[in-house]
Amino acid sequence: MNKHQTIEILLGLLGTLLIVFALGLYILNEPSRLEQAQGDILQAQLNDAMTLYAESCAVCHGLNGEGIGATPPLDSGALRTMPFDDLYKTIARGRFDTAMPAWSKDDGGPLSDYQIEELVALIQSGDWNETGDRVVNLGLAPLIPFTTDPDPVLVEAVGSLPDGATLQTAIGIYAAQCVACHGTDGLGTGIAPALNDPAVREKPADELTRTITYGNAGTLMAGWSNVLSPDDISAMVALIQRWDEVPTGVIPAPDVSIPTTAESIALGAELYSANCARCHGPEGQGRPIAPPINVKSFLSSTTDQALQQIITLGVPGTAMPAWGDRMTDAEIQAIVGFIRQWEATAPEVAQPLGQASGGGGPPWLRNAANATATANAATQPTATPTSASPSVAPSVAPSVAPSVAPYQPGAEAGTGQGGGPPWAQEQAQTSGSAPLDWRVLALAAAGLSVAFTLIASGISSLKKYR
Repeated sequence: MNKHQTIEILLGLLGTLLIVFALGLYILNEPSRLEQAQGDILQAQLNDAMTLYAESCAVCHGLNGEGIGATPPLDSGALRTMPFDDLYKTIARGRFDTAMPAWSKDDGGPLSDYQIEELVALIQSGDWNETGDRVVNLGLAPLIPFTTDPDPVLVEAVGSLPDGATLQTAIGIYAAQCVACHGTDGLGTGIAPALNDPAVREKPADELTRTITYGNAGTLMAGWSNVLSPDDISAMVALIQRWDEVPTGVIPAPDVSIPTTAESIALGAELYSANCARCHGPEGQGRPIAPPINVKSFLSSTTDQALQQIITLGVPGTAMPAWGDRMTDAEIQAIVGFIRQWEATAPEVAQPLGQASGGGGPPWLRNAANATATANAATQPTATPTSASPSVAPSVAPSVAPSVAPYQPGAEAGTGQGGGPPWAQEQAQTSGSAPLDWRVLALAAAGLSVAFTLIASGISSLKKYR
């Protein structure tokens, strides 16, 4: 055996040892790699599921899965240990004799099989505090109570209408069963259309009866035949067709604070600075063109719902424009949450920036009474609504152009183009090149050693032929 053959053998052994070593390391770490991969898949599923929960489930099951009224909580130890198939079947097919509809597309619902699997993963493995933050950041926190109490004075007045007893029965049913989705006074919410609407009143009674009885496939509207009797359904049809006769405020808006997160307050501060500070002042102290809002009397007497409606619909006859056609519900609620932070330290009397003397006082003084009255009345919906929900622009916009910088488009919830919740923007920025895995390096080294061995063998063979 000559010197070249000895070198070839040693190189071959070295290459073989490197390959065996690399494969051994790979095999030893395969279980942890699989576990990490499964964890990454689960996190992706949970991320999607939190958005699905916010869009479809929070209105009934609560902000943090705590349950609302008779609707059971999903943040439950019993559900976390329930078999996967049982949870899947409940979500996909609904529950008989309850308000839980079928969610599977095969059963007329809006969700795919994979989306239902994601929701099951959320119930079994999700973080409900993080889920609640997602609901808030998307502007989908349930602000309408699951049930409410009708105004007794107005309900009594309804009794004097023709067949008033039927309408009174329907109002009680609506307050107990329907207000969570269709909103106060039937004016609709972000998840369900208005029932107190001329277009709905024109629908035939048979069509309304069929929808209430069997639901509406592909939507959140479940069939109510297992909950309501035929007489109850007939009463609801009568209420829908005669809602224009019912006094406004019979099912009043609740005084429910808009929940906030650090992300939503940061977004609200950014939006306020860009769109509101020019008129109301950087600290809400007001300017001659607009009244102060960082003042104790205003904040203590104006509910979050009133603030949201003022921002959404504007104040006719003033420089306050309607922002509902330029911002999403999530963004308007973020501004409300940011403004509400001032209440704890708000001054008793605010001194507007640039206040002029003489001439009857600055404009904000002349408009303050009107603005305060509008804020207090904003919780009462109008008799003839101009939109199905606050997120839709009003049919009549204020004639006074805003004196603030125009709202930049691309600020929809969940997007990162100039707006949206900060958590969504951060997620969009986290994608990047990952560091090389050590297994890749080991396999590359083994491959190089094999290649080097083969090259050396080839060189040796060529020398033999010379």
